[in-house]
Amino acid sequence: MAAAGSLSFLLFALTIFVFGDGGIWASATNVTYDQRALIIDGKRRILVSGAIHYPRAVPEMWEDLILKAKDGGLDAIETYVFWDRHEPSPGTYNFEGRYDLPKFLKLVQKAGLYVILRIGPYACAEWNFGGFPVWLLDIPGIHFRTNNEPFKRRMQSFVKKVVNLMKEHKLFAPQGGPIILAQIENEYGNIEWSFGAPGKQYMLWAANMARGLDIGVPWIMCQQSDAPEYIINTCNGYYCDGWMPNAANKPKMWTEDWSGWFGSWGEPVPHRPVEDLAFAVARFFERRGSLQNYYMYFGGTNFGRTSGGPYITTSYDYDSPIDEYGQLRQPKWGHLANLHKVLKICEEALVGGDLRYISLGRMQEVISQSATLRMEASRLQRRDLASNGSLVSYPAKISGALVWEAYKEPVRVWGGKILKTKHLLEQISVTKDTTDYLWYRSSLQVSPEDLLDATPVIEIESMRDVVHIFVNGELAGSTNTKNVGLYAKATQPVNLNAGDNEIDILSVTVGLQNYGAFFETWGAGIRGPVLVRGLATGVRNLTNQLWKHEIGVKGEALKLYTREGAETVTWVPNSLTTSQPLVWYKGQFDAPEGDEPVALDLGGMGKGLVWVNGKSLGRYWPAFRAPQNGCSQKCDYRGPYGPSKCVTGCGQPSQQWYHIPRAWLEPTGNFLVLFEEIGGDISNIQIVTRSTNSVCSYISDAYPPPVSMWLEHINSKETHKKLTTPMLELQCPTGNLITDIKFASYGNPQGACGSFKKGSCHAESTLLVVKQACMGQESCSLTLSWKTFGVNPCPGLSKSLAVEAICRPPASDIFIGDM
Repeated sequence: MAAAGSLSFLLFALTIFVFGDGGIWASATNVTYDQRALIIDGKRRILVSGAIHYPRAVPEMWEDLILKAKDGGLDAIETYVFWDRHEPSPGTYNFEGRYDLPKFLKLVQKAGLYVILRIGPYACAEWNFGGFPVWLLDIPGIHFRTNNEPFKRRMQSFVKKVVNLMKEHKLFAPQGGPIILAQIENEYGNIEWSFGAPGKQYMLWAANMARGLDIGVPWIMCQQSDAPEYIINTCNGYYCDGWMPNAANKPKMWTEDWSGWFGSWGEPVPHRPVEDLAFAVARFFERRGSLQNYYMYFGGTNFGRTSGGPYITTSYDYDSPIDEYGQLRQPKWGHLANLHKVLKICEEALVGGDLRYISLGRMQEVISQSATLRMEASRLQRRDLASNGSLVSYPAKISGALVWEAYKEPVRVWGGKILKTKHLLEQISVTKDTTDYLWYRSSLQVSPEDLLDATPVIEIESMRDVVHIFVNGELAGSTNTKNVGLYAKATQPVNLNAGDNEIDILSVTVGLQNYGAFFETWGAGIRGPVLVRGLATGVRNLTNQLWKHEIGVKGEALKLYTREGAETVTWVPNSLTTSQPLVWYKGQFDAPEGDEPVALDLGGMGKGLVWVNGKSLGRYWPAFRAPQNGCSQKCDYRGPYGPSKCVTGCGQPSQQWYHIPRAWLEPTGNFLVLFEEIGGDISNIQIVTRSTNSVCSYISDAYPPPVSMWLEHINSKETHKKLTTPMLELQCPTGNLITDIKFASYGNPQGACGSFKKGSCHAESTLLVVKQACMGQESCSLTLSWKTFGVNPCPGLSKSLAVEAICRPPASDIFIGDM
């Protein structure tokens, strides 16, 4: 019974946290499965995975991200494969730079981790067009993701290309490689019904096609309840403990455990509390789960025009355990790392046999397995447990005011490719998604009689994403459809002159659709009709008159974002064009010293695109702010989580800072270019570094001891004794030391990291004790006991310890500014 009691304690503690490392890998030569788990070299495994999408980071970041995932206790890395980037034109392949998939997977293998390769090739992933290359639309008779021969031919060709490339590099497990699972299609079960019988036929074809590729490891399909018997179907969602596969001989797998949610322009920033996430994971494994994958473990950045949606932000941070800049997000990373340690301690028991569940009443149950009883902690019980450690990341302003020059983008015809028609063309078919921009140009003759007591309005009955409406070269106004629908009406009051009026409408895509049935048919741009209302003589319909469709903007065609391209035009001092629409800006800056992540603060700008040294950081849109209401200072993590819960940034830009990878920077003279669509305050742009300099920890005497002590306790001969001593742990980022203690209180401290304050009882010795234990150390720990502090400040009451420390590189004198 002593062993059973220890196991009960460990399983109870699955609902809680702290810091740690872990993760081991053995070269797998044989991967099979049964009803309980994947079987690797004859051994059932509990596997914890995390998603890292290789194109959402630069290659110079990959190894560090992978090692941080391993230190966090992961067994595997999961990634999609992005068809649009690997086959930019039919039969032309790109596996270089950020798209060097074999290199990325070899780094995963080097770290001793497995790989879950989601080939798709439909990705979704809030990626532009769901990862499909836009050139597919040019294939006659094609219809995506159904029993359509043109689509199936191209899909099969790409899947074979990827599989053969993996075999060439010996990356599948039977070859000694890290790939233990591969996925065909993606979340197709969510939309299969839309296609009727051809949808079912396509799904079975895809499954059979994949099976015929002989990769030597199991294939999976997520969200596919009707997957055939030779494919493992898996679950996606915030909670998958109650889900089961569609056959008794398949293991229970969770391919997307959403660690947060993606950001959208004009919306607050979502956060998923780690208490809820950890409980969901623990509950999943306790209820027969065998493999779980965090989506995302590192979210990264939608560089260039890769974000989908539409309206997905450039940041794909996802509130992941590793943030967009590659820094650990605490307490989430450390909390989960220790959960993973517990899972490994319990691995043999968790996959050891069939489970039987016995209800003991509300929120309580016993799980029986081979004569071992375990008590599950209730959802409410675990809610009282908070996190032992957090890091606060501050952007420190490095640059002073940058010196800017400007070039005014022409509103009128500039010499680009023009298509003339007497109807409105669909945007993607014209631009082939080579640019966000398409000009719709026409004119309007107005008589003096038309203008008598007139209040003219241009009305576009159906458009999508964004339009900027210019009349006679002046911006009349802009409209977006974000909170209305994919397509919506744009109504813009305008000033007209007697005579000829030039109408120039710049249609702007903000990422192509990435999810839904038939999304290849949704199109983009202006559908019309285009009307002019409010004239004294009645309504004018411009829809079927002559329209000139001009692709892109001049500065983009000239590549003004490169040094060579910038030399082809004349730039003027910025003061001549401050806050005007359609302006290109260029400036230079030196790289900040050190190795901290670098970002661009664009909080004062409007909307546009930004490049550094010719490389696109992505779209920016700080002018589109989140609603004022809906945020709260404190997140109540009790109850089911959804993306509208625990949001921050109400009334603020959805994204203010834009990641500049260090690998893209030169020591001096970095070339910064922006294309501003609607006008912004260029003087407030700053280069900042992301400095994780504040580390916090909070524990109470209700907390368990560190996970590292548990195995020692189990292996000792005194398992009958209760292991109850909590311990506070502080851990600076690697290479940093604790240089100051900003706050320390033993008693009943209040608040959270960054805002701790003393409660009604406090041990005055706390600060001195903590300084003696921690100053000058990269990490330190203190036992939560009144004996540690020499005084009991709250006799008879529960006590807590809260500490906030400052971490800096040795002998650092770097100033860390306010956020």
